[in-house]
Amino acid sequence: MTSTPRPSEDEIIANFFAPLAAPAGLGLGDDAALLSVPAGHALVVTKDMLASGVHFFAEDPPDVIARKALRVNLSDLAAKAAEPAGFLLGLALPGDWTVEWLGAFAKGLAEDARFFECPLLGGDTVKSLGALSLSITAIGTVPESKMVPRAGVREGDLLYVTGTIGDAALGLRLRRAKAADRWIEALSRPARDYLLMRYLLPLPRLGLRDALRGFAQAAMDVSDGLLGDLAKMLALTGVTTEVSLADVPLSKAARQALALNSSLVEPILAGGDDYEIICAVAPAAQGEFERATEGLGFSVTRIGTASKGTQKPLIRDGEGRLLAFSAASYRHF
Repeated sequence: MTSTPRPSEDEIIANFFAPLAAPAGLGLGDDAALLSVPAGHALVVTKDMLASGVHFFAEDPPDVIARKALRVNLSDLAAKAAEPAGFLLGLALPGDWTVEWLGAFAKGLAEDARFFECPLLGGDTVKSLGALSLSITAIGTVPESKMVPRAGVREGDLLYVTGTIGDAALGLRLRRAKAADRWIEALSRPARDYLLMRYLLPLPRLGLRDALRGFAQAAMDVSDGLLGDLAKMLALTGVTTEVSLADVPLSKAARQALALNSSLVEPILAGGDDYEIICAVAPAAQGEFERATEGLGFSVTRIGTASKGTQKPLIRDGEGRLLAFSAASYRHF
């Protein structure tokens, strides 16, 4: 069986990525893009890298890898209440890449770029001497003074989180299943499929944009675990909180897994890859914020109240006992 001859770098750009580009990308024939900023708006720029074996598995479908790379960056834009404007792609291809793989990758990227209205503006493609790695720089716009910072939580603010927590971390556990993980055998097939998909494809909460702009004091996306990221956000302004496990929104699949193995509470709260949004809202704005989040297609759940203090957030179980974990969040190093 013969493989399709590999194109040159210029042919890769012309055949796979130029069709994804917005006019601001100048057909990907230049060394830069030319992006106009709407009057009265500011740019919001974010960058996330993904590496094989860390953020995805080498055998994952290429279209899914592409979509995840874009979506984790869109999650950062969502947390800043920004509107996507475009992205730059850095792609380091390993020695065994094929034209078919690259075609599927570009197809998945194109579909999500269209769906989220975030076109390709440019980038770079290089050879990797190791595993596949890729980087996306996402660019968004937000009305002047309306970007929601990470630092801004005040004592008494109400703390909210979107969607459900822990699904992706459990999906990763499924991918790394061991014979001793008896809870996996007992987990229903629909629950397994749901958790695996939540690991593969995050859901950027861009629909929260107006509610954040109107009422949030602070916000950030949950990428390294709810407890760890909550601690990062609160520490910036000298506040803390106490969270009841019963108030943390969990999917039916995560609840089923937790009922089978209570030790899974740690990866659920600290495992990462949720790509949900945590935010702080002043008590006076509670009603307006909650009304603004109705009908978004995902839940927005109150999980606590900010209080003065420098200690890390505390988590209690259903009987009021403090829970202790070996780590509050995922750490690369």
